[in-house]
Amino acid sequence: MAEAFAAEVAANVLAKLSSAAFQQIGCFWDVQDEFEKLRDVLMAIKAVLVDAEEQQNHNREITLWLQKFKDGCYRVEDLLDEFEIEALRRQVMERGSSRRKVSRFLSGSNSLTFRLRMGRKIKKVKDMLDEIESNKSRFHLLERHHRVRNIIHGQRETYSFVKTSDVIGRDEDKENMVAFLMNPTDGDGEGDDIPVLAIVGIGGIGKTALAQLVFNDERVKTHFWLRIWVCVTEDFDVKQLMIKIIKSATGTTMCKDMNKEELHKVLRDGLKAKRFLIVLDDVWNEDKRKWIELKDLLTIGGQGCKIICTTRSHKVAAITSTVPQYDLEHLSYENSLSLFLRLAFKEGEEVQHKNLVRIGEGIVRKCKGVALAVKTLGSLLCSTRVEYDWELVRDSEIWKLEQKENDILPALKLSYDHLPWHLKQCFAFCSVFPKDFEFNSLQLTLLWMATGFLQSSNENEEPEDIGNRYIHELWSRSFFQQVEEGVFYSTFKMHDLVHDLALSVVQNEVNSFNHCSTGNVRHLWLDASGQGASTLPNNLDRLQSLIISSHEEQKASSESLIADYISRSKHLRVLHLVDSSFEQLPNSIGYLKHLRYLSIYGNGNIERLPISICNLQSLQTLLLGGCRGIEALPKDIRYLISLRTLCITTKQANLQESGIGCLSSLRFLRFYACGNLKYLFEDMQRLTALRILVIDECKNLVSLPPGLKYLTALQILVISECEKLDLCMGQELEGEQAGSLQKLFIRGLPKVVSLPQWILLGSAKTLQQLYIIGLENLSTLPRWFRYLVSLQTLRIVDCPKLLSLPQGMQQLAALKQVGITGCPKLGKRCMKQTGEEWPKIAHVPQLYVSNDLETSITYDE
Repeated sequence: MAEAFAAEVAANVLAKLSSAAFQQIGCFWDVQDEFEKLRDVLMAIKAVLVDAEEQQNHNREITLWLQKFKDGCYRVEDLLDEFEIEALRRQVMERGSSRRKVSRFLSGSNSLTFRLRMGRKIKKVKDMLDEIESNKSRFHLLERHHRVRNIIHGQRETYSFVKTSDVIGRDEDKENMVAFLMNPTDGDGEGDDIPVLAIVGIGGIGKTALAQLVFNDERVKTHFWLRIWVCVTEDFDVKQLMIKIIKSATGTTMCKDMNKEELHKVLRDGLKAKRFLIVLDDVWNEDKRKWIELKDLLTIGGQGCKIICTTRSHKVAAITSTVPQYDLEHLSYENSLSLFLRLAFKEGEEVQHKNLVRIGEGIVRKCKGVALAVKTLGSLLCSTRVEYDWELVRDSEIWKLEQKENDILPALKLSYDHLPWHLKQCFAFCSVFPKDFEFNSLQLTLLWMATGFLQSSNENEEPEDIGNRYIHELWSRSFFQQVEEGVFYSTFKMHDLVHDLALSVVQNEVNSFNHCSTGNVRHLWLDASGQGASTLPNNLDRLQSLIISSHEEQKASSESLIADYISRSKHLRVLHLVDSSFEQLPNSIGYLKHLRYLSIYGNGNIERLPISICNLQSLQTLLLGGCRGIEALPKDIRYLISLRTLCITTKQANLQESGIGCLSSLRFLRFYACGNLKYLFEDMQRLTALRILVIDECKNLVSLPPGLKYLTALQILVISECEKLDLCMGQELEGEQAGSLQKLFIRGLPKVVSLPQWILLGSAKTLQQLYIIGLENLSTLPRWFRYLVSLQTLRIVDCPKLLSLPQGMQQLAALKQVGITGCPKLGKRCMKQTGEEWPKIAHVPQLYVSNDLETSITYDE
């Protein structure tokens, strides 16, 4: 499986080589002929990749050949990066006010030597690809441009029968389903309004088993004239579904050669005026047109018809379900253990093997409530009573255990096979995180961006938006579980079994949390407390991502470890140093010219960054938040012209001369825990692309720069815990400024008595979410509040002096959620029906009013 990305990696490289930018680069450096030769050999090999990837399961040599080709593609990618880096260096030279000074700063960029050096590198890579191309003849591979099947697995077939005693822990879910089916208020089943309920959950969690339980319930049998079970084909062929429905409803098998019109007549005769239940099991279709076509064919039934769908995809559920989808929860530990013991032992036998039961308890815990995983491991152990065998299963990763066709990993793998290739590589990258690791959407997007995984056919789509779209798609397909939703990012995690799936598809490319690998490791998470540099993999020449987790007691060794890795990993794109405590970064970090992501977040010991960090013209993300010892930012930070995300903690009192205003590519800027900071920088209006600005725990900040109101691209503004900040100081509105602000979060600003006009009125048509928290002296909301015509969410928390809501709030038709908590006077006046302010918010669908302080309303830390 590790070679499944070969065609996609090659496609990425070919797309880059064919781009207008590289055509210009080729002409400028007179290497267009060399680029053309690289394209030709890549195209020749890519033509047989479909056949090669399908044959590799039966021929180990083809797998090795694919690995070599993929390595070759990565080398081409590194080579092309060097041309882009050189172009960035030249941009810096052209921007400099003193060309001589900047030229010294970027010394070593001699055009002739660069051309000669790159010429040699191109020849070396070309020779490597030529050898790979010549070796393909050994395998007699065919040129094919499309896979025979998009999904390698055979079609999964389910049926309606279930042995009730084999399903454990689903009684409550079954009753909920039956209540839906029997409830006449959930639509009458006539015309276009057939109620549809989608059961959603990860593969193997028990969706089909629950549907089978409901389908065979005696109450359901009595209630419906017809019960129809359909295992849906992966391509959602409407004609085939019509045939299956007819067969289930009438028993006839004589309609395979009919056209759709003939099938429709038979279907109408079979279902007309009858109350039916249809279960559509295992739906993957995300094409709404196909679903509407099928549903329209079913509008001929009698009163009370219902449809149940089972799916792994929230997107499918959104398309099909007419009532809130049913998210199937994991089995409880007790129910999981009961199921496991029933499968692993004969009835009553477990009392004779108490040690095995104890080991089995640990096995059940690793299944995390997924029924199919419990069944897989219970069935695997039913034939052995040897403690060593049970301990081996308990202590092994599930993906390393032998799996049969219907076991848990093949079941999950089916979800993976349905992913488009760009999501496959993004998902596979997540295997680098340890199990149970919670990652936020912003962090993951930045990592994907740095590794070049974010692709879009729309050249105007921002990488941050692409990343958020990818995350939503993976969540909607049940690969991610949402833990918490915040103001400017959400937090996710992966189920342990999904993590095992990710490990199984990347085996040689990711070394996750000190799991050793034999291939060319490209992404590595290292717990520095677990092993030293001397015991780490040697194959780090092509390493792209390095994430090191260390603690105070490893301070000295982690510094030497970082220096060692920098010297061994010249192609790093990501260097993420989690909770580090070293006192200095090695100056050699400036040689990591491919680096796009650098984080030393939370390091309280480092005092200065090396000047060489400003050589990193490809750097897109720099995270220095929580680095409370940093005396000052490097004065040449303005040369980081690719920087899109910057998080800062510094001891500086003034950032007027910081150069941050020159970083015109910035999209996200955060000032965090800058205890001495009094003034930001006056040229903030130059950050024309900035979309998110966060100012948090800057306790001495007294004012905001006037340029802030000219940030027309700003979508999210967070100002929190700045006790000396007066939002009104120096911010008189000079005519209405057209803004794009969508979310505003204000918390812990004791000097704020009223909301300033400049911060909101310019975005009156765009603001969707407003959070006002802990403003102890806020006494009134402005009259112009009624102009916030797009406002959907309003949260007011812990504002004890606030007495009333502004006039005209009842005109805010878009307002969907209002929460008022910890505001005793206002809360009393907003009580339902009786409160004086109630008419202003009576139209809002979701209301929460309480005089108790709601501690759960927090923004992202």
